[in-house]
Amino acid sequence: MKILGIETSCDDTSIAVYDDNFGLLFCCTKSQSKIHSKYGGVVPEIASRLHFKNIFFLLNKLIKNKKIVKEEINAISYTVGPGLPGSLLVGATVANSLSYLWKIPIIFVNHMEAHLFSYMLDFKYFIKPKFPFLSLLVSGGHTQIVLAKSFGKYTILGNCLDDSAGEVIDKISNMIGIKYPGGKKMSKLAKHGKSGVFSFPRPMINSNDLNFSFSGLKTHVTRVVLNSNIKNYQVKCNIARELQNSIVSVLVKKCFKALKIMQLNKLVVSGGVSANIFLRKRIIDMSKKIKNCSVYFTKKNFCTDNGAMVAYLGMLYFKHNFYSSSKIFFSPKLSIVKNIYFDKC
Repeated sequence: MKILGIETSCDDTSIAVYDDNFGLLFCCTKSQSKIHSKYGGVVPEIASRLHFKNIFFLLNKLIKNKKIVKEEINAISYTVGPGLPGSLLVGATVANSLSYLWKIPIIFVNHMEAHLFSYMLDFKYFIKPKFPFLSLLVSGGHTQIVLAKSFGKYTILGNCLDDSAGEVIDKISNMIGIKYPGGKKMSKLAKHGKSGVFSFPRPMINSNDLNFSFSGLKTHVTRVVLNSNIKNYQVKCNIARELQNSIVSVLVKKCFKALKIMQLNKLVVSGGVSANIFLRKRIIDMSKKIKNCSVYFTKKNFCTDNGAMVAYLGMLYFKHNFYSSSKIFFSPKLSIVKNIYFDKC
């Protein structure tokens, strides 16, 4: 069984082929970060145009791959949401065109659900966490704690009320002179930073719920940056260090609280921000305080948006006999709670 996955939710164009027996056969991603870095963030119109250009480049690369015969592909899965409308439309149109041309079914994939299962792309997790389990989804667009009750059935226990963790990191990194995307570079700066030089708030860390709010933190750090000598390398490192400390402290505390409330001992961590080494270390340390707690991290090269996770989730749905005929469908504000197949959307 071979599934072609297409991911175009934001600014990364990615396609992949996942085989049920042999795992990931092909995955290639074309990033737009160099172009969007000129503007300090993703420009939707430019992203859409580049997706249209890049996706055909990647498809040609796939077809020329001698290990993959297009006639052996059983279905096409693509990201229907959430994401940028124009970007999603490109993926939807190309996927449905190929479906019609190759006479194979279409599988609609929720971007956040694909992130949730992306840790399974790493074969070292041959023992999969059994349902139910908790998932921390933390990226540039989302910060959520999700209860995975069973396949396709999820409940959001904690959501971001405003700016996501990844969005704040990108905005502050841009202010101190780091071009978009800033997550990886900010993490490197934080390694050389000194704790205690700055003191940033830990928003909602002691709230009675599991929600997140990082807009106040962004405002506070913005004021600090404007009143600091950011031309000084050590000052930049110190700001990055404290920003990282603040965000990670909130994420870890909320995860610990969620595991305790739900009386669970399995946590999956995924999304672009989950590649942060400090976050991983703090979560592992936290897990040691819970009896028999197991933590599953997505492999770092699959943390950001990629076609592999879309192809893999597509395979799971195909095995459950959830697929459709060609239909150009996308939903920019799609929630992980709304299952396209189970809820007959």
